[in-house]
Amino acid sequence: MRKKHIPKYLILDVDGVITDGTMIYDTKGKRFKIFGPDDHDSLKILKKYMKIHFVSGDKKGFQISKKRVTDMGFKISLVSAMDRVDWVEKEFGLLNCVYIGDGIFDHLVMKKVLYAIAPKNSLDHVLDEADYVTKRSSGDRAVAEGVIHILKIFFNINLRNIKKI
Repeated sequence: MRKKHIPKYLILDVDGVITDGTMIYDTKGKRFKIFGPDDHDSLKILKKYMKIHFVSGDKKGFQISKKRVTDMGFKISLVSAMDRVDWVEKEFGLLNCVYIGDGIFDHLVMKKVLYAIAPKNSLDHVLDEADYVTKRSSGDRAVAEGVIHILKIFFNINLRNIKKI
């Protein structure tokens, strides 16, 4: 762990983290994304301890991501990958955040936040910047695994002891 204090925020990239990265197009454009199981349930537990915010740079698919994230009860912002370091610093403070990302530029954020997590199928240079790499791939409970890890290392909570959410 880079620092010893407790994070206030979890910032999650959408595509390739809570989704499996698949974007399904038809003749009308981008129509579907595939979201993984159990991630929402784990985030419901974590939101008692941290504020959770999603980020996406996918302009054409943003409404799909926004629908899913708001259905889960969380906020999402459209922020390009190249603007994320400044955005996270301005909105949350880099050292107050855990960041989960996988994309080609997510390593830029991961270098500067308190703690960084990457799904195992992330790009190699992103994996190199992660403090924790999940055993699961994106869209296959990687977020749930990351949340369980956060609960354990920052809040000393073992998920086996959770009775209800």
